[in-house]
This record gives sequence, C-alpha cells and structure tokens, in this order.
Amino acid sequence: MSRSSAEFTVCRSSRPASSPSQGSIRPVNHGPAYAGGVAELAQVNVAVPRAPLDDPVMSGFANAFDAVARLAEAAPGFVWRLDAGSGHAIVASDGGAGLVVNVSVWRDYRSLHEFVYRSAHGRALLRRREWFARTPQPSTALWWVPDGGRPGVEQALARLRYLRDHGPSPQAFSLLCRFTADGRPLGRRR
Repeated sequence: MSRSSAEFTVCRSSRPASSPSQGSIRPVNHGPAYAGGVAELAQVNVAVPRAPLDDPVMSGFANAFDAVARLAEAAPGFVWRLDAGSGHAIVASDGGAGLVVNVSVWRDYRSLHEFVYRSAHGRALLRRREWFARTPQPSTALWWVPDGGRPGVEQALARLRYLRDHGPSPQAFSLLCRFTADGRPLGRRR
C-alpha cells in the first residue's frame, strides 16, 4: 500500500517491513558497521522528461548538465556520482517512458543541501517544470552507506520505492525528514 504525499510530512522512526514487497532493501546495520566508522550520504533522484533528451524541449537541461555535473564534482563534500556516459542513467519506467536517474554520494547532508539549493544547480532546479513532468510521490530518496559504498541504479531505485511504500525511515528518507547514520530521526528540516 502506498502512502499519499501528505503522509510524508511526519518524521518518525519505523521498523522495516518484513514483507516480500520490501524488495532488496534489508535493515541497515546501525551497530558496529557505523560505530567509529564513516558513513556517507547516498541520494537518488528521478524525473520523467517531457521529451527525449535530444529533443529541443530538453535542450536547456542537456546544455546545462555538464557544467552542473562539474560543479557537483568540485563541491565541498562531494564524493561520487553515477556516470553512465551521458552522466545520467536512463532506465525504462513502468509506463514505458524514459526515466532520468541521478545517483550520487556526499560526505553529509549539509554538503548535498548547499550544492542542490545554493549553487547553479539551484537555478537549474527552478526550471525543472520546463523539462520534467510532475511526480506526485517523492522523487528523491536519501540513505546512509558505509564509506566507499557506491550504489547502483537498481539499489537506488529500490530505496526510492521503499520510501514511497513505507515513508521515511533509516532505510530511505526524504530531504525534509532525515535520519542519522545510526538510525536516529532528525525531524523535519526547517
């Protein structure tokens, strides 16, 4: 059962579902793996383009992508990003339309936030409705990975599905409702 977007405003710790619908998500080990170790913040965001990436409708996005990707790579706290040739992985969505998938890893939330909202990326983000269709469910999911963890597209999309199906938890959380690497809720970002 999916939650409506209104239900994502509550931030609370929840235990992962034990049902088969959980997919490949397993409970995060919040014990020794993070005690004294380093965790990095993984993020996935997805968007449904209004047209193929080589269509003139998408030219603003396509033209800005390389510069914004270079900016991300130079940003304080940036660790890694998925690069599938074009910089984004394009996968087929359930409806058959193309889906732009961006996966990256950051040192911490503050670094990710600064890049997303306070750089040239933020200016491009303001134009997203020109290039991408609205999505009623969360289009971004965050989760902690051990130092050196590099999530693939399948793992990232599984985290997003988990967030959509179960709401924010240490396994997958939103930009507004975050958790620490050891699973403690941080509450809503203001």
